[in-house]
Amino acid sequence: MRTFILLGAPGSGKGTQSDHLVKAFGFTHISTGDIIRDNIAQKNPPGILCQQYLEQGKLVPDDIIIKMVENHLQKVTGDLIWDGFPRTIAQAEKLDQLLHNLNSKVDHTLYFKIDETKLVARIMGRLTCSTCGRTYHKTAVPPKVAGVCDDDKTPLVQRKDDNKEKIKIRLAGYHTDTVPLIEYYLHQQVLTIIDADMEGSAVWDQIMAVLK
Repeated sequence: MRTFILLGAPGSGKGTQSDHLVKAFGFTHISTGDIIRDNIAQKNPPGILCQQYLEQGKLVPDDIIIKMVENHLQKVTGDLIWDGFPRTIAQAEKLDQLLHNLNSKVDHTLYFKIDETKLVARIMGRLTCSTCGRTYHKTAVPPKVAGVCDDDKTPLVQRKDDNKEKIKIRLAGYHTDTVPLIEYYLHQQVLTIIDADMEGSAVWDQIMAVLK
């Protein structure tokens, strides 16, 4: 089992590229966003807490995320793509431990580096399928039929926290909690910088150069 981490700010393109990787190579995509939505839908205790944090535009605390991830790891197989996790050094250390218990490790971390002045426009144009979790953008990656998911025809929605005020809160949290992971994975010698300012196909070419 190989493990790939996609690291970057909200709106840097991690979700779009992870979709491509799943389709091209059959990787198992693990998104904490999907895990959180699943727990919220189940209305279990972690899901109820997650809902409260997200409505305030805040990140879900480590202890809640790690427990949900640990439970989810018991259900998945094959090569893994982690999108949106780890977000903190504590999460990264816990993930290393969980993977070690499965005789695995982090093989590659792809850091999506982008000019953050572009992120607000990217995020505010984002649309999500509430059924499959696939993401689109109103102008950059629009669905074939406006407002409808290509895969399952579910009406697309905009996340409640995809507004300027809450985006600023999320970016502040990203700088405080997640940016230190760049040094963490550089130290492990598993990090490659991806220029996420480029067009989608050029970003994909950079990823393929790493995986080959």
